[in-house]
Amino acid sequence: MNRQPAHPSITPEQVSDLVDRFYTRIQSDVRLGPIFDARMAGAWDVHLIKMKEFWRSVLLRSGEYKGQPVPKHTPLTEVVTQDFQNWLQLFQLTVDEIFDADARPVVVGAAKRIASSLWLAMDGNVLKKPPNWER
Repeated sequence: MNRQPAHPSITPEQVSDLVDRFYTRIQSDVRLGPIFDARMAGAWDVHLIKMKEFWRSVLLRSGEYKGQPVPKHTPLTEVVTQDFQNWLQLFQLTVDEIFDADARPVVVGAAKRIASSLWLAMDGNVLKKPPNWER
């Protein structure tokens, strides 16, 4: 199995920083903060550990994440397409602060693929085309 990072400049420290800064932004967001807080109240520490494992698995190909994100997200009926767009914008801001210019498209590309997968699963219609996350 290929355990090479998605980009050679990506480090575990950057992934940890990404998760910490990104979720600080999420918590402060007027729309996304309450959605996350409703499910994470009292469990933010555990969630951040799991998200660091997830993103290390995605970006560093560590293989350490063993969760199932789709079933965790499908019950979030209050989430709308614009929420995904906002999530990606906050993610992009955070990525721009942390990663080298060459690594940024790789990291954001992974987030867009994840957003598309979750959007499709949450929408329930696998025949629909995901939104254009470039807007």
